[in-house]
Amino acid sequence: MLKKLSGYTLALAGLALIFTSCKKEYESIQSVDSKKITDYIAKNNLTSMVEDSAKTGYYYQIVTQGTGDLLKNTDSVFYNGVLKSMDNGTVYLTTPTYANLGTYVGYTNALTYNSVSYSIPAIRNSLLKLRRGGSVRILLPSYLAFGNNGAGEVPSNENIDITITTYPEATQAALDERLIQKFIADKGLTGMIRDASGVYYTVVTPGTGTDVITTTSTLETTYTGRLTNGDVFDSNTAASIVLSGTIKGWSRTIPGNITSGGKIRMLIPSGLAYGTSGTSQGTVAIPGNAILDFDLEVTKVTP
Repeated sequence: MLKKLSGYTLALAGLALIFTSCKKEYESIQSVDSKKITDYIAKNNLTSMVEDSAKTGYYYQIVTQGTGDLLKNTDSVFYNGVLKSMDNGTVYLTTPTYANLGTYVGYTNALTYNSVSYSIPAIRNSLLKLRRGGSVRILLPSYLAFGNNGAGEVPSNENIDITITTYPEATQAALDERLIQKFIADKGLTGMIRDASGVYYTVVTPGTGTDVITTTSTLETTYTGRLTNGDVFDSNTAASIVLSGTIKGWSRTIPGNITSGGKIRMLIPSGLAYGTSGTSQGTVAIPGNAILDFDLEVTKVTP
């Protein structure tokens, strides 16, 4: 019996040693990350950085508070983000300046990187401290980010520096409207007309054809499509299309404005283009919520 008890005792002692070692290793990761973050805050004089109230390990700084009421989980929010290494500044993920991320605040606790979704509640928790138009910077320890395995270009145990900037608008249509107006002003575009659908356009040449264009018309066209940063995502010098089969911005704007021989420029809000999903067709991928800039000429109309 004594020998058996001794064996059990040794086994229990071994298990206790294993659990203690695991616990120490986990605490060591927390300790190392915490020291790196606090040293980083001190070195860069980030005096406005505060630890989250639950003391899970991340720190945040409200850069701009925004206006209106504090965001709630049930509010739609539109925002851009930059995710980089806290240690060396390498940028791992950034939202294009000509697009944005959009979802309910309650769903922003997930971040997609390299087509994999990671749970990062610090983003949602920080957004709940903002008003629309506000921005926040988050210093995220590795164990609350991509952990020991890392992800894509992110190495193992990498502490992450995230900046989230929200837009003041509560709807995508309102945001697109402001961004289109800003684009027109920045580019010095004149003669742009706002269609009731939200498309802005200017007729360069109305055309001389006698066939009336409708949504069921077949058109021979020459066109160039660009993102608002100037990147050309599609260009075609001899495209045959049925207007009803194209994006809504074309079918809402072309009929009644030009005919055969006509040329038009259109700034199309995302809701009348490729919406929240975007598309990978063309030479450059169109991200979700992207405004499109088209120059188009109709060379032939078949009613």
